[in-house]
Amino acid sequence: MPVEPEQRVKQHISAPGDILRTLEFLRRAARLIEVRELRRHRYCRPSGREAGMQRKRLFIIAVLTGAALEPAFLSQLRLLRVIPLGGTLHHVQGIDVESGKLWVTSVDSNSRKGYLHRFDLSSGKLEKEVELQDGEKFHPGGIALDGCAVWVPVAEYRRDGKSTIERRDKRTLERLESFSVDDHIGCVAAARELLIGGNWDSRQIYYWDRRGRLVKKHENLAANRYQDLKVVDGELVGSGNLSRDEGAIDWLELNSLQLLRRIRAGKTDRGVLFTNEGMAFRDSKLYLLPEDGPSRLFVYQWPERR
Repeated sequence: MPVEPEQRVKQHISAPGDILRTLEFLRRAARLIEVRELRRHRYCRPSGREAGMQRKRLFIIAVLTGAALEPAFLSQLRLLRVIPLGGTLHHVQGIDVESGKLWVTSVDSNSRKGYLHRFDLSSGKLEKEVELQDGEKFHPGGIALDGCAVWVPVAEYRRDGKSTIERRDKRTLERLESFSVDDHIGCVAAARELLIGGNWDSRQIYYWDRRGRLVKKHENLAANRYQDLKVVDGELVGSGNLSRDEGAIDWLELNSLQLLRRIRAGKTDRGVLFTNEGMAFRDSKLYLLPEDGPSRLFVYQWPERR
């Protein structure tokens, strides 16, 4: 008796093997199911129970094809550039990118000062920087561009410390407005009507309106300790570390925080996890700034979703 494509998939996944070979097999299996469906219903339209079975088979096609197209590891992406950054960077925190510019936050724990820097993206040259300090609050985190401004959390350097979420002019870097939070906020992301922030290691995710009023708070059930957050195509993207030896970038449903997909990452040639600190997406490119000064920005080509 011939083996059905669905059974072949189960047999292949249950056996050990290289993940890339598995993904290629899934793509081919999806094509086999699709061809069989086209032949089966070439001259007649299914109805009743058969129509339901067809929908299930087509769903399998969509799932398998999607799995085959989505990268599972950072090493599957094409590295476009590695850009050394000039100036003095301390312990890197967050980044964002737009219109040929790179914004970076860093903290110098010895002098108890935080910084917001702006670089020219093509050359890595430092253009401007300002100090971030409000009494005991000097620890900036992951940042988010938002129109003419950039949102920057500045917190006390302790797990349960307080924070100020600052909105700064992205050109002059001057503070425009702010609101306070009774928790250490380590990263923020900007959605259309909301600001989203993660506390120390992002074990809890906060949602505020644009005036800083708390809308809700979710427990983060993922094992990933997000250091930088972004809203990309209506989904929340978080970059962080799963362990000392493995990092990951997660795509989460914006409101429920349901994990949608994940790509895993290893270490740079300096032994630092690629997802250790700053992360940004812009124009089909993934930007990672994992290392303290002297820092290097890693730029990857992100495949378009089909």
